[in-house]
Amino acid sequence: MHVVVNAAQSVDGKLATRRREQLRISGSEDFDRVDRIRAAADAVLVGVGTVLADDPHLTLTEEDRRVGRLRNGRSGNPARVVVDSRGRTPTDARILDDAATTYLLAGAAISPDRRAALEAAGATVIETGNGPDVPEGENDGDDSSPARVDLTAGLDALADHGIDRIIVEGGGEVIFSLFDAGLVDELSVYVGSMVIGGRDAPTLADGDGFTDSFPSLTLTGTERLDDGIVLSYDVDSSGA
Repeated sequence: MHVVVNAAQSVDGKLATRRREQLRISGSEDFDRVDRIRAAADAVLVGVGTVLADDPHLTLTEEDRRVGRLRNGRSGNPARVVVDSRGRTPTDARILDDAATTYLLAGAAISPDRRAALEAAGATVIETGNGPDVPEGENDGDDSSPARVDLTAGLDALADHGIDRIIVEGGGEVIFSLFDAGLVDELSVYVGSMVIGGRDAPTLADGDGFTDSFPSLTLTGTERLDDGIVLSYDVDSSGA
């Protein structure tokens, strides 16, 4: 499994305002870049917080790219993946329409009724159990945290469904959890020319943060788009 994290942030490292309102950080050139890397992926992954805040569709914009995928024997759009420990994705979310297959990675806290409702709405639910740092049966606290999903088991299950390359598009909690689990292979960050501020505004990698060892990044490229810059990195998360 090859995992690419792609995000747009302000120069002070924020993904959105402290109210978690969606912002246009980049412009048309970067949107086309994102569409291009989505087209090369087998799936696009987000956390349930992104679904609740933005109701994204996560499909391709350019019809030529959909046609190109179909000609290559692939689905018109990449699959969509939601990390959602308790199954909080609304059953009428755009991500559950029939434009692409949608997988939901759930933890031990999801109820049978909620699972059944999401499957009836079109999701393929993959129950992974809790992450490695969450004891089985411990369901108090913040069950919405990505730590409540075993991401390694989830990606392994997705590989069994034929998914080999995933683009991760947020949010900060999911991105941190993937780094923490040593699952990220590439990082691509668009840095827009704006300052958002706010100690409670989401950042590229939220969660608990690293203190003793850190993922190793190697800068592999820079590209100026719109009024910002794309920074591309190879990632060695083995030390995280």
